[in-house]
Amino acid sequence: MTSEVAFYDQTNLHELVWPDTPDGRYGRAYLEPLIREGVASYITNVQTVLQVAAIGDLILPLTINEGEYGNAYVVSPYTHYVSYAKQELMLLKSPLLEKGLSVLLDGLGYGMKKSYFNRVVHINNWLLSTNLFPDVKGEQLLAVLEAVKKRYPKHAIVIRSLCASLHEELMDSLRARGCKLVPSRQIYMYHANEPGFGNAKARWLLKRDYELLAKQGYDFVSAAEMTEADIPRIAELYKLLYLDKYSLHNPQFSESYITLAKEAGILQLYGLRRNGRLDAVMGYFCRNGVMTTPLFGYDTTLPQSVGLYRMLSACLIRQSRENGHLLHESAGAAQFKRNRGAIPDFEYSAVYDRHLPLGRRWAWSLLEGLLNKVGVPLMRRLKL
Repeated sequence: MTSEVAFYDQTNLHELVWPDTPDGRYGRAYLEPLIREGVASYITNVQTVLQVAAIGDLILPLTINEGEYGNAYVVSPYTHYVSYAKQELMLLKSPLLEKGLSVLLDGLGYGMKKSYFNRVVHINNWLLSTNLFPDVKGEQLLAVLEAVKKRYPKHAIVIRSLCASLHEELMDSLRARGCKLVPSRQIYMYHANEPGFGNAKARWLLKRDYELLAKQGYDFVSAAEMTEADIPRIAELYKLLYLDKYSLHNPQFSESYITLAKEAGILQLYGLRRNGRLDAVMGYFCRNGVMTTPLFGYDTTLPQSVGLYRMLSACLIRQSRENGHLLHESAGAAQFKRNRGAIPDFEYSAVYDRHLPLGRRWAWSLLEGLLNKVGVPLMRRLKL
């Protein structure tokens, strides 16, 4: 197995021989347009330098940042651990605790900016809420990490979206190499591809949710049944849920991104249509036996009694079962997912900063200690 790592960006992308593998073809369809035209054309709240690291037949996207504290959390640790975290304090349902933690986060954020917290390179960053991993070996990932360290000696190196149930060996390799494992969020997995998935109540709820389609008069439609005229509506449905209801710190997909997803197949698009109009949409992709859904939205102006979220979720779980994939359902709507058979896990970012001066490392060390000792137990207790 080769340990030579090559880097490609806008200047030499034409020299990259993309592997003729499913991952190689997917990487080319996804990454080439974003590198050539700029990420912000597709995800409007992401300013970053996008590159590719190639080792053997393995292609991993890299994002390089210097600061950009207003970026979406997928490239900005500051946004994830300070800006977004402040918005989610309301989930604690304790005004006193919320106020105290808000003051703490303000102070922490000030110190982070002073220590260049966002001077960071992310490895395997697909600019999505959940980065799925190809069949990468620990030694390959460590070779890329070492090459990135030499290429960017002033940057912290971060690998997002690691969890013990999927990446135990990778996490062990990264920990042994000296990486910190910093918790990021509680996530949920549906093992709908397994025969014994869910208890009787979970199966009943999913059956009831799916039967709402006929009751409410919705058709479940694929990308082949969508037209160019649906593109603005898809972008709107995602915005209504993920941006307007949840947070503007989530990736803000442009219509160009939706078009790319539909035409190049970087996301498998499905939706719920009634009387000619799309009222809900989802876009998922699969890798190494796992699928996840970075694009998910519905018309939040319609009454909750219509059940759009329930119907769309039931359709997604059915897709994972039919595809034979484990469904990585990210975070959020915790009780809803638990009731339907989802299993909780914790997601971590592996952070390598040993090559940086002490003044650059303190924030990551503090986060690692606080979140492992206080944050994770609190999230477990509150079932967030």
